[in-house]
Amino acid sequence: MLRGDLINRLADESQGLKYDDIKYIVDVFFEEIGNALVQGQRVEIRGFGSFTPKCRAARMARNPKSGDQVSVGERKFVHFKSGKILKAASIRQDG
Repeated sequence: MLRGDLINRLADESQGLKYDDIKYIVDVFFEEIGNALVQGQRVEIRGFGSFTPKCRAARMARNPKSGDQVSVGERKFVHFKSGKILKAASIRQDG
C-alpha cells in the first residue's frame, strides 16, 4: 500500500473529514515518526510494532569483485520488530 492509497482509503471510510485534512494528518504522523527516529528515539505502535534506530559499527570488508580489503564506515539504520497483532494476522494469512 502506498501513502496515497492509505489517504484514499481513510478518506473513503471517514465521515465528515476532508481529503486535505486526512492528507495533512497522515503527513504529520509520518513526519513525527521520522523526527523521533532521527533523534535516536524508539517509536512503538502497540499491536503493530516498534521502530528502533541502530548503528552498525565501522568494519573491514572484502570487495567481492576484486577480493581487496575495503573500509566500510559506520552506518545508521532503522530496525522494525512486528507486534503481537501484526504477527497474529500474518500467521493467519500464511497458514
